Amino acid sequence: MTSGSPPAGYAATQDYLFGLKSAGVKFGVDRMRLLSALLGNPERKVPCIHVAGTNGKGSVAAMLEAILRASGQRTGLYTSPHLVRLGERVQVNRGMLTEEEITAFAGELKPLADSLASKGGPDDRPTFFEFMTAMAFLQFVRRGCTFSVIEVGLGGRLDATNIVEPEVSVVTSIGLDHCEMLGNTFEAIAGEKAGVIKPGRPVVIGRVPLGAETTLRRVAASRGSRLVSVREEYGDDVERYPRTSLEGDYQRWNAATATLAARLLPPAFGVTQEAIESGLGAVDWPGRWQRTVLGGRLAILDASHNPEGAGVLNSNLAHLHLETGRLPVAIVGALGAMRAGPLLEVLSRHCREIHLVVPHQARATCHAELEALVPRTFGGRTVRSTVEELFPSPSLCTAGGRDDIIVVTGSIYLLGEVLSRLEPKRGPGEGRLQDF
Repeated sequence: MTSGSPPAGYAATQDYLFGLKSAGVKFGVDRMRLLSALLGNPERKVPCIHVAGTNGKGSVAAMLEAILRASGQRTGLYTSPHLVRLGERVQVNRGMLTEEEITAFAGELKPLADSLASKGGPDDRPTFFEFMTAMAFLQFVRRGCTFSVIEVGLGGRLDATNIVEPEVSVVTSIGLDHCEMLGNTFEAIAGEKAGVIKPGRPVVIGRVPLGAETTLRRVAASRGSRLVSVREEYGDDVERYPRTSLEGDYQRWNAATATLAARLLPPAFGVTQEAIESGLGAVDWPGRWQRTVLGGRLAILDASHNPEGAGVLNSNLAHLHLETGRLPVAIVGALGAMRAGPLLEVLSRHCREIHLVVPHQARATCHAELEALVPRTFGGRTVRSTVEELFPSPSLCTAGGRDDIIVVTGSIYLLGEVLSRLEPKRGPGEGRLQDF
């Protein structure tokens, strides 16, 4: 399917899948192991790289997919969450899962889920994320993938994806996010993410705090896994790092992480330096300091959704000011005060006007709380707004004046809502909003 109306049954399928979210997040790999065993353990049939991390794991996964495709592999890519369409989570050679395929997979998986729940109880029913993970594993086998890149959903040790036996594991970064589930210190969070390190399999670590690195090294040593560090290999001078089509210094750290992971693959997978450079130069990963044009104005879409991401946003906005000599107008929304506070602090330093938006998510920070988190030192204007008001048509943004640069940042769910307004008729596999 590339356009037109959804296939018969897809609306009911979406309702069923998203309804599974009402049970909340259920950590653990036991349900996934049971479900996968009923499917013949498809995760064992396609070699993979497993990517964890607080930030950067989606970008690194996309970079690795591009490198592997440039090496002649038929690639599977599993990431989350999606921006606009559910099928974005599961891609083969960057072609997303179609609505017909989602409907068919859900019909195949539901009886198995019902069986597990009837034998064990409600807590044994696979979750939404486990359904999508199973779809990914099945799709990659049935579509003849020769290699896959699997992004962790949350954490690592107890994530549903952690039933894989990867050729290489990756931990891109460690920051204080999802603390209520993963722990309140870098060391505790690193311990959870270290769960992706498998005995005798190498692991690459990106930019992580010292305490987190100590934890990761201890776990790797205990499992006989070779650990390769981006900082040790490249140093702290970002100019020494590989270049990539994705913008920003942080993406060069990600590019170095992906490069080291690709180099650790066995020679049989055919990864060469030429393929690495070709892949990094052609990475396509929307919503990460993505430049586009709206009504003749530069607009930037950037999913900086947590404190660590706010630090990257600070650097990017400083570079933008040096580049253009202007202060942009920001549109921001976040899930939770712990995430919103650092973002608003950064935006208050670099923007002349801030539009506060509440994403359509249960955990979204409300207008009043967003206003309370804007630093009192901010001398610009704050505006309560909605995505519908700010983006009334695919080519229009009502924020600011006709010469203003627009920066949309914060929750990836906010970016998804914005993109759905800008690209309302795009079907799976069709072109995205034109990059600047």
